[in-house]
Formats: sequence, structure tokens, C-alpha cells
Amino acid sequence: MSNNLLERLFKLQEHGTTLKTELVAGLTTFAAMSYILVVNPGILGLSGMPVEGLITVTALAACLGTLLMALMTNYPIALAPGMGLNAFFAFTICMSREIPWEAGLGIVFWNGVLFLLLSLTGVRSKVADAIPPTLKIGVQCGIGLFIAFIGLKNAGLIVDNPATFVQLGDLSDPAVMLALAGIIFTIVMMIKKVTGGILLSIILLTVIGAFIPTENGTLTATPEAIIGLPEPISDTFLAMDFWYPIEHFAETWDLIFALMFVNMFDTIGTLIGVSRRANLLTESGKLPKIGPAMTADASASVVGAMIGTSPVTSYVESATGVSAGGRTGLTAVVVALCFVLALFLTPLMKVIPLMATTPALLMVGILMMESIRQLDFDDLGALATATVALLAMPLTFSISEGIALGFITYVGIKVSTGKFREVSGLTYALAIIFILRYAFNLK
Repeated sequence: MSNNLLERLFKLQEHGTTLKTELVAGLTTFAAMSYILVVNPGILGLSGMPVEGLITVTALAACLGTLLMALMTNYPIALAPGMGLNAFFAFTICMSREIPWEAGLGIVFWNGVLFLLLSLTGVRSKVADAIPPTLKIGVQCGIGLFIAFIGLKNAGLIVDNPATFVQLGDLSDPAVMLALAGIIFTIVMMIKKVTGGILLSIILLTVIGAFIPTENGTLTATPEAIIGLPEPISDTFLAMDFWYPIEHFAETWDLIFALMFVNMFDTIGTLIGVSRRANLLTESGKLPKIGPAMTADASASVVGAMIGTSPVTSYVESATGVSAGGRTGLTAVVVALCFVLALFLTPLMKVIPLMATTPALLMVGILMMESIRQLDFDDLGALATATVALLAMPLTFSISEGIALGFITYVGIKVSTGKFREVSGLTYALAIIFILRYAFNLK
């Protein structure tokens, strides 16, 4: 691709950047978010989905979503299956509600369609404004705690106990100790702002695991090869049950809403945060192409469901590429190409033990908890609402239950304290629906 063509497509000079800078920025973003190639298949596999091909599905979804963002907005923002959204798919939809994964993909598809319609019509901004900030904070922090809890559970650091529900795992187990060491290592890497620190942690734990004996060999299995062809996705491609959410609307509407709720605010927060670092916002603080950006995000979720993954969303790790100088969609194109090239390392990624992903999950959870500082701790009502939402998610092992209880708590406090005029009509409607769902056990 010639420099003239790149200039016409991405307007590099206008954005004060160069081809070399965009390449470095793209590589930086990919290094920061490439852990999803390992983590996403591990989480989705727990839902009952066939594990073979999930690495390919994850990479393709990330590649296609990122290209959509690059071509529709010319923003240096990358997309991939979202953390929290994949946990919601596996643990709430498939495991807690006992919905088959094919039907779960149908729910993801309709969530994407609804999100797309809201983006195209501009209704999304009205929906976003109608949801109280304290609920947004509580939900984001709750998802962070939920993801971190899953990571600790996967590593055996937290195990079940019939008397106390949970307890500390067996720290004499080398695999558990290795996971704990990996958590500390990852946090140190992030504090020191080492690019790709999460990926380095996964690689390090995987290598060390090759020397830890188990009953069946070693913690890390020996790879069959270093480089190989991508695995086929025939088991998940167009495997979604398109009609299930329609035929079982009474039991799936809240799941579709919860996915859209989380996806929408995750996307808006990421877009605004990353764009602010890239100086893409107007003087009034608005993102000029937020409509096309949301459309790209929603379209990526629709495509992701069709090939077999949980909702695709914008990644906050894009900020690392922006910090490296990325200012245009060329940065995103580089990220997309990296995801394709990574597919040829599938044999190596397949032997990464689940334990090695624990630091990544915990780190993502910690980063999602950062928004708690935006909470007004002098407002007891706001604090209580956020606390209920964020505690309910890990304790009920369900993101949707945390959202529902958060809405009910918020409205209950406002009405009981005479501040009912501060509640939007949409929030009232959702709270009433959630109350009726619990009252009549509509699940």
C-alpha cells in the first residue's frame, strides 16, 4: 500500500502522525490486548462450546471488528470479544440459566441488532442519559469484581466450602502458588507501565508450568508444533439458534437488555476515554464520530455472534497505542493484521494452562474497579446503590442479577426519600419489570 493511498485513507499528515508511528502504535496496542486470544477461549469453553476453533473465532472477531472501526471512523481503537461480556455469556446465560450455547449466541445476535438500531437512530444517547451515573459505576465495578473472582477460582486460590461458601485454596499446590506469583508479577509490570505486561505474565507462567510435574505429565503440555494452520470454525460458524430468544422472550429479555446495557456503557466509556488521550474530542468534549463508532461496535457484535463468540466491544487497551503516538485508523489496521498473523501460533496458545490466565483476569478486574473513584462517597444513597450492584454480581455469580438489584435499590431509595422526580421514566419502568420478575419468579 503506497504512502499516497495511506494518506488519502487515513489522513496521516492532518493528524500529525507518520506511517512508522502508526505501525509502532498498532503493535503496542496488540501486545496490550493479545491476552484475549488465550483468555476468551478459556472462558467460552466453560459454557459447553466446542473448544476447537475458539482461538480462531476470537482472532477473526477482533480482526473484523477492528477493521470496521478503522474504516468507519479512522480512529485508533481496536475491538475484540469483551471481558465481562464473555463471562456473562458463559456463567450467567449458559451455566446459571442453563441455556444452550447455541441459543446464547442467538441472544448475543439480537443484543447486537438492538444495539445497532439504537446507534443508527440516535436513541442510544437518550438511553445512556436516562441511566443514573451511580448505577453505571456500580455495574462496571461489579463486573470487575466478578472477573477477578473467576480468575481466583480458576487458579484454585478460592475454592468452595459447604459451611462458609468459599475459602482459601491449597497454597501448598505448586500451581496455586505459581498463579499467586503471577498475579504479583503482573501488577508490578502494570505499575511499571511495561507494554504487554499481561501477555508477558501469561508467557512466563506457561514456561514455568512446563517444569511443574502433575499426574498426567506437566502443568504445561508439550506443544505439537510451534507454527501451524488456524483451526477451523465449522463447529460455531452460523451455529446460533436465531429463533430461541424470540420463542423464549419472557426468559431472555433481561439477558438481552443486560448485554446491551453493559456493552453500551463499556463502549461509550472506552471511546471517550481513549479519544480524549488522542485529542479527538471537540472543545465541548464530544466525540465527532461517536455514531459511526457505536455502529461499528454493534455491527461487530452481530458478526461475532454469527461466527461464534460473545459480544465484541472497544478495548481500553487501545490507549496504549494512543500513548505510543497512534492517531488514525491505520493503528487499528495494524492491530487487525496482528490478530490474523497470531492465528499461526495456535499450537503454542493451545497448551497455555488455565492457571496462567488468572493474573490477566485479576488485572482486568482491578482496572475496571478504577471507576469507583468517580462515586460520590458523601451521597449515602448513591454509595448504597453502587455497593448493592457491585457486590451482587460476584456473590450471585450473575451480572444480570447485579444490574436488576441495582435498579431496584436505586428507585427504592429515591422514592422513599422523596426524590422520585430525579428518576427517569426508563429507570422506573426497568425497576418495576425487575420487581415483577422476582415476584412471579419469571426466569
